[in-house]
This record gives sequence, structure tokens and C-alpha cells, in this order.
Amino acid sequence: MSSPLPAVPLSVLDLAPVGDGASASDAVQASLELARRADELGFTRFWLAEHHSMPGIASSAPAVLIGAVAAATRRIRVGSGGVMLPNHAPLVVAEQFGTLAALHPGRIDLGLGRAPGTDPRTAAALRRSADPLGPDDFPEQLGELACFLSGAFPEGHPYRQIRAVPQADAPPPIWLLGSSLYSAELAGLLGLPFAFAHHFSSAHTLPALERYRSSFRQGRTLDEPYAMVTVQAVCAPTDEEAERIALPAALSFLRLRQGQPGTLPTPEQAAEYPWSPMEREFVAQRRDGQAVGSPDTVRDALAALLKATGPDELMITTLVHSPQERLRSTELVRGLFAELPRGLQQT
Repeated sequence: MSSPLPAVPLSVLDLAPVGDGASASDAVQASLELARRADELGFTRFWLAEHHSMPGIASSAPAVLIGAVAAATRRIRVGSGGVMLPNHAPLVVAEQFGTLAALHPGRIDLGLGRAPGTDPRTAAALRRSADPLGPDDFPEQLGELACFLSGAFPEGHPYRQIRAVPQADAPPPIWLLGSSLYSAELAGLLGLPFAFAHHFSSAHTLPALERYRSSFRQGRTLDEPYAMVTVQAVCAPTDEEAERIALPAALSFLRLRQGQPGTLPTPEQAAEYPWSPMEREFVAQRRDGQAVGSPDTVRDALAALLKATGPDELMITTLVHSPQERLRSTELVRGLFAELPRGLQQT
């Protein structure tokens, strides 16, 4: 019998996937069921991603879903993975998450990303402006958001008299999310916890974690670095079954790249698709860094990832068509760990 994986806090990133033949209501109800089970199994946090104008993803409004998930669970931390800050006025985000923190004290996380999470036209519609964002906009937005959450702008700031209401007794902690060296270094310099998107940028994982740790400066939030790595994990009783149910995600991403986003295909639709050699190579590249297979195969993949990256926390995301198979995969991955310590608990 294989030995269990090292004890590490384990969390879930969810996109509320809408499978072909299902509705958005089906998708969000499945996410609530997954969150309840993750709570029972001892996962540390359950985060929801922000994507827009994508028929196959129902998590376009993370703050709304976070409230529903937090109300349906008892212990698990719930947060955004993440709010794409360029899409929103910092004051609005502060009010939304101040409300969530007031409703669910000590259980809300605010994960932030600097990409829009959608195409340029949709991003312009979200911001009601066609003006592009410059490289300096994100740090400025982040600073404004932090001040709104804390209720303390510096003397002379034009927003000093504005209050984000409601303001929770303890504002939700900020995490920076990223898939590049930029966010990694910024998180380090600001002394914030950092979550890296290994599931779609595996080639940059090690350089980004090194940059985060080497640039880290002690801040109000942390005394030492805290890094989380997010990995796509699809676990089934056999390698063949895991490969079968994982293929629709590859086809969905391919269609997105081709400008044809849709609902998540079924395994049968993915198997019947006439893959070209170039498309098969695309799938192989997408698979790099993922943990897909039987429990033994996934254990080996996660063990290698943990050894290479040394994360303080591991987050899994499972994009499959069937909610039942997503739930089963999550339970199987949980079974690979003898114990799950609680991760960073900021209040």
C-alpha cells in the first residue's frame, strides 16, 4: 500500500462549471454540494473564480456565490480565486467583502488578480470604458482597496472622507493571485500571501515562487512568506477513466482559444471530436503539470509537485462534466492525505 502524501493544508478552487445539457442553476447547486462536502472533509478553503462571457462557467459573480457557499457551510473559509480587480471599482469590492465579512466573521478571503479574466470587449463593458489599463493601475487599485477595507486613507488623499460601509470588525485578508513573476514579486514586497496558478501556467511555477520568497518583506499581514499552489486534479478509479473525464476540459479550452466558448462538453463529445495533430499537441501541453489518473497516479503527481514547490498550502481544481465525478475526484484526492492541517487562518 502506498504511503500517504505529506500533511499539507488542502483547498478547492471552483468555477461552477456548466456542463452541456445542464443549466446555470444546476451548476451553482453542484458547487454548493461540493463546498459542503469539502467542509466535511476538512479542506481549508473553498474559492470561486471570476470569469465573464463564458457559457461554461457560472462563477461570474464571486461575491454572490461566496455568500451562498458560506451560508451553506460551517467551518471552511470561503473566498475569491479571485476577484479580477481591473473589472471593478475598489470601493465596490470593499463594500461587497465588508458585507461578507460581517455576515461570516473570520471565514472570508479576498483573493485578487490583475487580469480581466475575459476578452477585451467584455472587459470594456465591465469597466464602462474602452481605455486600456496601464501597468501601474493595479498597485494603485490595490492600495485604494486596502485603505477602503481598513478605513484609513493617508492624510491628504482625496478619498480620505469616504467610508466603505459596512465595515467588518476584521476586514477580509487580501491574497494576491498570479501566473507570472509580476504578481509574485508584488505579493512579496507587500508581505501578502500568494497563490500561484500552476494549473494553467506550470512553466512559470518555480520561478514565480522563488521570486515571491526572495522578494518577501514582512508586513502587517505576514511575518514570513505563505505560498499556495493551485493544480488541476482529476482522480478516478483508473487512469483510463480519469483521462476520459478530463478530456472535455481540454476541448473546452481549445474552443475558447478559437473564439468559440461554450458549455463544458461531455466525455462522449470530447472523444468523438476530430482532433488534429496540432490540437492533440495543444492538449498534451495543457496536460503538463496536471494530476490526472488513478489514485496512485495522482498521488505520484502531487508528491512530485509538493517536493518541487514546497508550498504552504495546496489547492485543487477539478473541471469535469459530471458533478458526481467532480465530487468523487475530490473525495479520492482527500483520501491520499492521512491528515489535513488547517492552513493560514487570518482574521
